[in-house]
Amino acid sequence: MLSILDKYILKKYLATFILMLLLFIPIGITINLAEKIDKILENQVPFSEVALYYLHFTIYFANLLFPLFLFLSVIWFTSKLANNTEVIAFLSSGVSFYRFLRPYMIGATIVCIGALFLGMYLAPMASKGFNEFKYEYLKKGKKDKDQTNLYRQINENDYIYVSYFSMETMSGRNFTLEHFEGNKLIYKIAAAQINYNEVDSSYTLKRYSIRHIGAHEDKLQIAQKLDTVFPFDIEDLTPVEYIAETLNYTELNKFIRKEKARGSTYINRYEVVRNKRWSTPISAFILTIIALAVSSKKRRGGMGINLLFGVGIGMIFIFFDKIFGTMAEQSDFSPIVATWFPNAIFAVLAVYLLYNAKR
Repeated sequence: MLSILDKYILKKYLATFILMLLLFIPIGITINLAEKIDKILENQVPFSEVALYYLHFTIYFANLLFPLFLFLSVIWFTSKLANNTEVIAFLSSGVSFYRFLRPYMIGATIVCIGALFLGMYLAPMASKGFNEFKYEYLKKGKKDKDQTNLYRQINENDYIYVSYFSMETMSGRNFTLEHFEGNKLIYKIAAAQINYNEVDSSYTLKRYSIRHIGAHEDKLQIAQKLDTVFPFDIEDLTPVEYIAETLNYTELNKFIRKEKARGSTYINRYEVVRNKRWSTPISAFILTIIALAVSSKKRRGGMGINLLFGVGIGMIFIFFDKIFGTMAEQSDFSPIVATWFPNAIFAVLAVYLLYNAKR
């Protein structure tokens, strides 16, 4: 059963967090609209599309920045409790500091569960709508960057390579397809140019050749042009870098297994996205403890000092999160270490601050 103290603090915990979201998200929408209004008007985007975009924008950035909002909200209302000497009153009544921490942990659990659901299911849907609107209306349809030196395994037996592929012209250069059975190369298709035909989802190869590997001699066929179909989609030649953000957790796991089999160059990027769906909600507990520890004492500078200290810690946390995430995406750095290391560092800080606050 929750005591009066638990209900009082839990109510302030959740109410202040929700208020913080309601205050900052409209500011974010206003700033974003001010930046994008010229392109929205230029492209004559329907109002319904704009409204849906900003609904996705709200969910997308609430999921992205909720740890900072939570951190600041806990510092805010705990500092008010401390300035009103309510914390001293609670502790003087015989309540231990760890008992005082309990409603904060209950609140963190509620926020963590909500963040898990948001990150696993709602945020991917919002990310898809957010990015599709951006590329359709704000970037004039240039949905994907040109691909260079793309090598992928498309199924158990086939591998493709293209030195350059443009989504705008649907054409590429120096294309090859190698077909294996076991470890044995059976045939290899090569073309100086490949074009995708949207009408029938076929491909046109120019300056084409196919070499069948024989036991004693190879068989080579050459042609200037060939229309054919392949066992891969155009998305295999133009992989979308942000696609992992648009998949719910179940779909993301299947997608990563598929991409690993294909030898995708974006595996670390996808792994970072998957691990963050767990690490970010868990950070609610760590940041709550830090916020309570730094704001539960009445200070001479008042609430402003606590907020300044809190903003500094929050920025450092986001910096660590971003820098390690980028390292994992751009190198062979472990995605698991990259996503959980900031939590580990700040968990140690939380224990230290909590110990000193208790004293």
